Amino acid sequence: MRARDLIEVRGGGLYCPPGNFFIDPTRMVENAVITHGHSDHARAGHGAVLATRETLGIMAVRYGKGFSPSPEALAYGERRRIGDVDVRLVPAGHVLGSAQVVIEAGGARVVISGDYKRRPDPTCPPFEPVACDIFITEATFALPVFRHPPFADEIAKLLHSLALYPERTHLVGAYSLGKAQRVIAGLRAASYDAPIYIHGALEKLCALYREFGVELGELLPVIGSDKEDLEGAIVIAPPMSIDDRWTRRLADPVASFASGWMGVRARARQRGVELPLVISDHADWDELTETLSELQPAEIWITHGREDALVRWCDLNGIKARPLSLVGYEDEDGEAAEAEA
Repeated sequence: MRARDLIEVRGGGLYCPPGNFFIDPTRMVENAVITHGHSDHARAGHGAVLATRETLGIMAVRYGKGFSPSPEALAYGERRRIGDVDVRLVPAGHVLGSAQVVIEAGGARVVISGDYKRRPDPTCPPFEPVACDIFITEATFALPVFRHPPFADEIAKLLHSLALYPERTHLVGAYSLGKAQRVIAGLRAASYDAPIYIHGALEKLCALYREFGVELGELLPVIGSDKEDLEGAIVIAPPMSIDDRWTRRLADPVASFASGWMGVRARARQRGVELPLVISDHADWDELTETLSELQPAEIWITHGREDALVRWCDLNGIKARPLSLVGYEDEDGEAAEAEA
């Protein structure tokens, strides 16, 4: 069996014909393998759903326990025979429970990355490179201009601002799944031991992270706190909420936003962000190209993002590349919908 026989593009996205399942389908299907819990990849209403235990937990929190009549957990590295193929999940390093999907049959292997990054993250296992014939990659930040600074430097920037303005609340917009918990864990790793205040939309997911062993320290709700309590405090909230009326209860807030797009000054200005933090849960240009150089697959398929530059890089490096131009997957900026979770 050839690698191209293992995967194809259909109306709902990526489909494995010999296994009769979709990967992160954008419409409701009978059988789905889900890479991670962000709403553009994990939708409710599928028949059977295969994912890591963490991703199933995230989907249950977001959509209710009845999100699928047949959810099935697969541990990292565990093999499952589905139809005529073997399937296993390996860490993607994106958010809690995120996985690459490895499909094998007849000596051929396809790896679907889902969303991923190569940098250390205290809230999830690191990306695991798997040699393959076809590697299907995202390309959210696939332009040479996107080279994200070290995570610890951005956390240090936040703490430096807090030291400069100890009377002001530092309000950090961070996506409710993954980014918020990573920022909190990063602050703890930098020895910030004070209580961190969180928006109500983050409470259930932070509790779930704790259930899976991610230590976040003392978290307090913003609701019920006095303005005096919030002087010199850090508040984490979904991006869509940082301009809401509830921010009036904060003490002269410093508006901040943690996103890979904060490296683009115009975007920070458009959002009225005083303290941009360039923190991304996606691979930047160097991470993408270094991953492709490391894997050296026969073919690269690009699902969504800045496809043209990555295709050109593949051409220059003798790797066959194919842009899929799949619709229904948002880039990091589009994950503002996560604020509703």
